[in-house]
Amino acid sequence: MNIDPQREQFDAFKALDRHQPINMLNLIRLNADVTYPDGEKTTGAVAYQRYGEASAPVFQKVGGEIVFRGKPECLLIGPTSETWDIAFIARYPTAGAFMAMVTDEHYRSIVHHRQLAVADSRLLRLGDLDGGATFG
Repeated sequence: MNIDPQREQFDAFKALDRHQPINMLNLIRLNADVTYPDGEKTTGAVAYQRYGEASAPVFQKVGGEIVFRGKPECLLIGPTSETWDIAFIARYPTAGAFMAMVTDEHYRSIVHHRQLAVADSRLLRLGDLDGGATFG
C-alpha cells in the first residue's frame, strides 16, 4: 500500500518552495498485527506509538507541531473502501524543516516503527491560503 513516498512524488515535493510554512495532512490506517525483524509481535498501534515517541525529538527540533489530531468517524464524501484509524495535521515552519526531519540520521534510524505500523496512508502537503472565515 502507500507507506513511503514514491521517488517521483518526493521529487515533486522537493521542487516546491522550501521556505514557506506547510501543513501536512496525515491519514493513517494501522496494521492489526506487527512482527519486528527480531520476532517481537505487537500491534500496529503500539508500533506507531513507538514511532511517535522516537521521532518526537527530531519533530520538535525542526519546529514541527501537531495542530489537529482526530479519530475518523464517518466518511461523507470519498471512496468507502478507504478507512482510517488516525488523522492529523502537522505544521512545519517551512517545507525545508520537513525535509530536514525526514533526512535526519536519528529519524531514519527509527522510521521502521512507522513502516511496520502502517497498513496504508495518505500524506498531503497543504500550503496556506488567504480567505477568511468562508469556504470560498
